[in-house]
Amino acid sequence: MKKLIVMMSVALLTGSAVPALAQTPNINLLADGPSKTPEEKEAEAARDKAYKDTMRKIPDAKANSDPWGNVRTVEQPKATPPVKTTAAKKPKTGASTN
Repeated sequence: MKKLIVMMSVALLTGSAVPALAQTPNINLLADGPSKTPEEKEAEAARDKAYKDTMRKIPDAKANSDPWGNVRTVEQPKATPPVKTTAAKKPKTGASTN
């Protein structure tokens, strides 16, 4: 019985320590990789310049993008106001069976 209690307490203590491992910071002790050669740097700069030039050539899309715009009429028909009646309402007589 004592062994069971000891084993359960050990399991409980180790189980509570495991989630703390997830909170340790991720430390990278290795360098990110070899540095770029001057040729690679020039090629990357040329690619960036070509990309930026291409992006400047694309026009801004400021036009109205309403796909149903040509289906609707220009002026919406105005709703007619409801007709008001001046006749007095008759009170209901009898019990309702709702």
